[in-house]
Amino acid sequence: MARITAGVASSHVPLLGVASDFNKDRDEYFGPIFAGYDWTREWEKAEKPDVIILVYNDHASAFDMKIIPTFAIGCGERYKSADEGWGPRAVPDVEGHPDLAWHIAQSLVLDEFDMTIINEMDVDHGLTVPLSMMFGKPDAWPCKVVPLAVNVVTYPPPSGNRCWALGEAVRKAVESFPEDLNVQIWGTGGMSHQLQGPRAGLINKEWDNKFLDGLIGDSDHLRRIPHIEYLRETGSEGIEMVMWLVMRGALGKKTRALHRHYHVPCSNTAIGHMVLRPDNGEGLDMTGSDTVTAIAAE
Repeated sequence: MARITAGVASSHVPLLGVASDFNKDRDEYFGPIFAGYDWTREWEKAEKPDVIILVYNDHASAFDMKIIPTFAIGCGERYKSADEGWGPRAVPDVEGHPDLAWHIAQSLVLDEFDMTIINEMDVDHGLTVPLSMMFGKPDAWPCKVVPLAVNVVTYPPPSGNRCWALGEAVRKAVESFPEDLNVQIWGTGGMSHQLQGPRAGLINKEWDNKFLDGLIGDSDHLRRIPHIEYLRETGSEGIEMVMWLVMRGALGKKTRALHRHYHVPCSNTAIGHMVLRPDNGEGLDMTGSDTVTAIAAE
């Protein structure tokens, strides 16, 4: 059967795509940010995932105020990079996995998640920047991707509890797919940031790192954080972190961290990144490197 072997969390700041595209990733400003992903790039080469379920939010590229799905799954064969106002990024097209995606969609709907099914759409920096951070600049992305879009742009976004439960349902769906696939799930967006108003530039290091702590182990307290706490403590855009809870819910009751990175600033946001394994109590998963690493918060 297919199995979810790891979870990856990462911010998807659009400026990181610019740095990658214009070869600025090792300069004085961006170097410390990208250095936190070096371990993951080597780890991914050993892991060789077949498919990534990539949880992200669209930034008015595929969706706008005409249609706002709470949860949408991409079931298409291919997705091009969206033009976000300065031309599409010069990155490879994203290849989908329609068979797995349709299977997940059916399973989620039968589990009473009202999914929007998308067969044609362009994908913006919310999806392509994490791919660049984890895989660099290949001629083609090394695995297939199932896009899973979450509304965290227009009120009301889904609760953390609903996102965690969605992750649990995704895990159930993947494990019932008959093909032998190595699947990863990525939660993207965040961390603390506000882009407008009197609190523009807000960064809450302490809260961010407590959130990272909460992704590790067997606690599920993060699923009960209310919307108002995200708004108060992490700014108007910090709500993106509920997408990380889809990833965490899909990893089962207990996790262990393999890699952790936190850095400020990047543009006017905090950068967070973590690699997790499901921990079923049976010891280390030997499908790849399990060396635990961390880069200290700055």
